[in-house]
Amino acid sequence: MKRTSITQDLPLNRKAKTAFAARAIILAASTVALAGCGILPSSNGSPSRGSSKPPVSSTQGNISNRTADRTCFAQLSASGVRFDPLPDAYGAPGCSKLGTVQLSALAGDRSRFGISNIGPVQCRTASAFNGWARFGVDRAAKQILGSGLERIETMGSYSCRNVAGTSRRSAHARAEAIDISGFLLKDGRRVSVQGDWSRGSAAEREFLRVVHKSACKRFGTVLGPDYNRAHEDHFHVEGTDGSFCR
Repeated sequence: MKRTSITQDLPLNRKAKTAFAARAIILAASTVALAGCGILPSSNGSPSRGSSKPPVSSTQGNISNRTADRTCFAQLSASGVRFDPLPDAYGAPGCSKLGTVQLSALAGDRSRFGISNIGPVQCRTASAFNGWARFGVDRAAKQILGSGLERIETMGSYSCRNVAGTSRRSAHARAEAIDISGFLLKDGRRVSVQGDWSRGSAAEREFLRVVHKSACKRFGTVLGPDYNRAHEDHFHVEGTDGSFCR
């Protein structure tokens, strides 16, 4: 961790010293929390260390300073997840990325898991996703398939679109949902929703149903192949509010 230099100032009275110390503690705690995610906001709310991020919307803002979002960023960092906070952004009507992160690795018991093809995700959804990967997917893979998780394969997250066949915005339009297509194990095996939900080995079918059921305990909405044909090749996991599991 980078050492912080302390500038000596004129002597302070007892009351001023107490106030100064309190502010220093708060500042240090915030710095430690955000340093774990590999990026710190500068004074104008922009990242102090650049990373390439796709310009998906027409209006760019600053990284969220809302209390709930900053708390979520700190908790996500403390859990061992690698990510970058993203600036708030708005696209077409009903499409937004508020309090989102770009995930680069999820945290397991002893190692991290890769993620493919994922874009901006709201922090609360990202937190649920990490918990599911660690306590649901990885442990189920070890117990049922005899090998731990290496990577979760997705079909994306944020997308400014409607729910199919409706005029209602999808949760993807708010970066609240992730579509998961498969799982790569440490021994090189790949288990896919499309290929193995119905046609996989008995162990692969059991694994997919166990992780689907586990997702229902962490996400507000979970849709899979038994829901409709549009989800025959992926699990749709969405937000943390509600309890719809199919």
